[in-house]
Amino acid sequence: MDYSSCSQLLVLEILVLFSLAQNIINAASNGVFNVIDFGAIADGIRDNSRAFENAWREACYWNTYSTVLVPPGKYLVTSVVFKGPCKAPISFQLQGLILAPPGLSKLADKESWITFESLRSFTLTGGGTFHGQGRTAWPENQCHKNSNCQLPIVILATLSYLFIYYIYSIRFNKLNDSTITGVQSVDSKFFHINILGCYNLKLNTINISAPDDSPNTDGIHIGRSNGIEISNSKIATGDDCVSLGDGSQNVLVSDVSCGPGHGISVGSLGKYKKEEDVVGLTVINCTFTGTSNGVRIKTWPDSEDAKASNFTFEDLFMNNVENPIVIDQEYCPHNQCNIKVPSRVKISNVRFRNIRGTSLTKEAVRIICSKEIPCQNVEIGDINLVYNGIDDKGPAISSCSNVKPTLVGKQIPATCV
Repeated sequence: MDYSSCSQLLVLEILVLFSLAQNIINAASNGVFNVIDFGAIADGIRDNSRAFENAWREACYWNTYSTVLVPPGKYLVTSVVFKGPCKAPISFQLQGLILAPPGLSKLADKESWITFESLRSFTLTGGGTFHGQGRTAWPENQCHKNSNCQLPIVILATLSYLFIYYIYSIRFNKLNDSTITGVQSVDSKFFHINILGCYNLKLNTINISAPDDSPNTDGIHIGRSNGIEISNSKIATGDDCVSLGDGSQNVLVSDVSCGPGHGISVGSLGKYKKEEDVVGLTVINCTFTGTSNGVRIKTWPDSEDAKASNFTFEDLFMNNVENPIVIDQEYCPHNQCNIKVPSRVKISNVRFRNIRGTSLTKEAVRIICSKEIPCQNVEIGDINLVYNGIDDKGPAISSCSNVKPTLVGKQIPATCV
């Protein structure tokens, strides 16, 4: 290359840099930081992690309300952490589609694909989509079939607790007084959304989708968080629509459509030492369609000491659900526990009210509590679940052990009698 060509190339590079700098200056004038101005390319091929990080950093340093804007288009992002604290309230407006890398190899050492962390008064909105490209990863996951499987998991140890995580698609860590609204998560590699250490976090009009045979694709998992609200959302996936781990408090799930999936679950609890109590869950005005469970509380036998209390499941419709109402204190997948030793998780103050619809199994109500610490203060009121399966004839039935529930109103099937 001759001197003239080199000079022209250098001038072109300077002009490009100047243009980007000018765009960033313009963004700073109105508090909107467009990832395109930081070099993002919406072709679905080139990695835009650095451009997203740079846009976030500038917005986070902004002294007044700021917005990171992802305009329409398809953006490949390998992995990124949007971390605070920021100088002022900040929003992330996703109008386009953020695409995860295919397979698992590029995320093997990551806790999650997209993380929002240590933020107050944060808003995620825009109507856009997080696409996990799960179909490229699910064939590598045989853990739902083989308990000795090998997967890229993350192990975090503290002085008192051991955490084992799958790779989460979207993770919300330590968010306070924040709102997630109008976004979609499609085909996550494992869990779609994980909420950890959050306070007063509201999720509204969220759409989560993955096929019913996609392994470990839980919709929303909550742990060690207080004041979480999930409302007006649709969750269709291959595992729990919503699940609560230890330390979850004051959770409200309302007007949610669940299915396919495994229903809404508390637990499983009691597997690890020093688990924090789960206190306060209300599930109201929700619909379950074709799920393997409806509402469920599950604890391990031979467990550590723990408590789970103050649960209300009310105004729920079951549409061909296999197990509409479950308390299972003998939860033991892959038979990897000593089921002869009772669970030491104390379950109390549980109310099932106005739950109706159809069950695909005859056993529409199953309440199996611990022999050592029986369930206390369980109320079952106005249940109308009709058997709609094909294997057996006759009405739905219930099974109960180590519980003496208070029965209110009509009971179809007759419960715990």
